[in-house]
Amino acid sequence: MILASFLKAIAQLPDPRFRSVLWRGIGLTIALLVGLYAGLLWLIEWLTATPITLPGVGEVTWIGDLLSWGSLGLIIVMSIFLMVPVASAITSLFLDEVAQAVEDKHFPTLPAVPHVTFWDGLRDSVNFMGVLIVANLFAFILYGLFPFAALFIFYALNGFLLGREYFTLAAMRRVGRVRAKALRKEHQAKIWLAGCLMAVPLSFPLINLVIPILGAATFTHLYHAVSRD
Repeated sequence: MILASFLKAIAQLPDPRFRSVLWRGIGLTIALLVGLYAGLLWLIEWLTATPITLPGVGEVTWIGDLLSWGSLGLIIVMSIFLMVPVASAITSLFLDEVAQAVEDKHFPTLPAVPHVTFWDGLRDSVNFMGVLIVANLFAFILYGLFPFAALFIFYALNGFLLGREYFTLAAMRRVGRVRAKALRKEHQAKIWLAGCLMAVPLSFPLINLVIPILGAATFTHLYHAVSRD
C-alpha cells in the first residue's frame, strides 16, 4: 500500500500542477531572499549616511562599501542553508492543489471539496515548520548522546513529523480535522513508515525541494487506501 502510493506519486510528478507548485515555491523563496538583501542594503545605507570620523584617521568612507560586500556574502551563505527549508515552507502553502491534482487524476468521481484559503494554508505551514524546527533542534541533543544512531534518529523523527503533517493535510480535506486525527491514530504505524520513506530524500540536495509535493501526493493516495479499508 505504501510503496504503491509512493510510486503513483512519482509517476505524476510531471503533472503541470505539480510543476507549478514547485516553481512558485522556488520563485517566492528567491524573491524573499532578494527582498531581504535589498532591505539589508537600505539599512546599511541608512546607518552609514553620516560620515564616520576617527581620531587620528579622519573621515572614514569605506565602511559602507565593506558592509555592503559583507551583506552580499551573508545572503549567499544564508541562501545555501535556508533555500531548502524556506522553499519547502512556501511550497507547503499550495499543497492543497497537489492533493486536488491527485484526486482529479485517480479519483475523478469524488465530490468537490472546499478550497483551502491562503491564510489557513499559511497558518498550518507556519505551525508545521515551527514544530519541525524545534523538534530537529532538540534532536541535536540526541545526536550528541547517541552519535551511532544519529541517522536513524533523523529519519525516525522527521518521518513521524512528515507523516503526521501530510496525512492530516490529505485526510482533513475530506473528513475534517477531528476525523483526520482519529484516522491518523488508527493507522499511526503505517503513516510513520510512509513518513520515513519521505524523510530519506531529505538528505539529498535539490531532490529535497520536491519532498513537500511528493509527500502530499503520496499521502493523498494513502488516505484513500486506508479509508477504503
